[in-house]
Amino acid sequence: MKLTKFKMKRSRLLLVSALAVSVTASSFLLLSPKTAMIKKDFAVAEKQYGQLLKTSTNLTQFPRTTNKDGSVRSTDVWDWTGGFFPGGLWYLYEYTQKPEWKAAATKWTEALEKGQFLTQHHDVGFVMYCSYGNALRFEKDPEKIEKYHKILIQSAESALTRFDPKVGLIKSWNAKKSWDKKTTWQYPVIIDNMMNLEMLCYVSKLTGNPKYKEVAMSHALNTMKNHFRPDFSTYHVVDYDADGKVLHQQTNQGYSDNSTWSRGQGWAIYGFTMMYRETKDKRFLEAAQKAADFYINHPNLPKDKIPYWDFNVNQAGYQPDWAYDAKKLDYIPRDASAGSLTASGLLELSTFVPDGSKYFKQAELMLQSLSGNGYLAKPGTNAGFILEHSVGSMPHNSEIDVPLVYADYYFLEALLRYQKLLK
Repeated sequence: MKLTKFKMKRSRLLLVSALAVSVTASSFLLLSPKTAMIKKDFAVAEKQYGQLLKTSTNLTQFPRTTNKDGSVRSTDVWDWTGGFFPGGLWYLYEYTQKPEWKAAATKWTEALEKGQFLTQHHDVGFVMYCSYGNALRFEKDPEKIEKYHKILIQSAESALTRFDPKVGLIKSWNAKKSWDKKTTWQYPVIIDNMMNLEMLCYVSKLTGNPKYKEVAMSHALNTMKNHFRPDFSTYHVVDYDADGKVLHQQTNQGYSDNSTWSRGQGWAIYGFTMMYRETKDKRFLEAAQKAADFYINHPNLPKDKIPYWDFNVNQAGYQPDWAYDAKKLDYIPRDASAGSLTASGLLELSTFVPDGSKYFKQAELMLQSLSGNGYLAKPGTNAGFILEHSVGSMPHNSEIDVPLVYADYYFLEALLRYQKLLK
């Protein structure tokens, strides 16, 4: 039987439609599960940060976490977290190549310009390199490049105002009482400070002046000497006198002076890996590996590889050095920020050592957990932040089980590193 013209046209339309569906389905199936995970996570991130851009319109207030009512809590340029939101926007641009993300990233980066003069604490590197450092990877305008270079050079100069050659380290905070008021810190240096050294190495390359990198080297070597215990777990705070003698080895945000604060261990893994990349000094690589081995092999690391806020908090018979009832919490909070930054650090570490696959696999498991329903926010929730379940400071009863902007930042960075290594 011959088909009528109408039936023939209808048959062709159905065939074309079927082919279109088939091609779309095939395209999705061509993505490996790992690549599909990355694509899905960035799709969520776009929706979430699109929401944050709608609610955060004051360029002097940088999104950090949430208030008790679920609204966005922001901070000003003088806080340590201002660079992470623009940095996350740059990572969205890197993945999507959409001009609207570059425009938003540029706007929020340039809102931090005054931060180049930040000398009140050590975190000028966090603020200015996560923002302007990322911007320089994509900016093509010669005038802007020159301006950004000058801003980072001034930022490095600001960092060096906190370096004392007699101590050999960049002072983290000004002299202050410890959080429990029992100790007066004279020259406190925290493990987090390792993360501010990348900017110094960059500025030495930029200017040809070795002084910035020399300070970074001195800081890293002295941190390696005094922040690590024999098992390569880390102290959070090491306090020095004016001659560089160690006075105290304590905690500020961990469970105990003798416990291992999980995000602090992550800072060490990431920071010493970065310093090996910048210097090729094998002492830093060895420190990074040993810190990583402590982390990934710890018996108190949960099966999903996202740590409790402190490694020692759930060990039977372990007594804290402070009286804290955890506000009657019936669970031990995890710290997704520790998980995301450690995943990013482990991915880079995996590229430098012969047995790197063990670090790659652990990072992969961390990313799979963070990509799951337990941590990845549903679009439209979580005030626009990407990850749930991070902890700022339990001893201060601050930012417990909330989103944190730096968890998002290192999660996106880790996904990009993961994507490049898969290729």
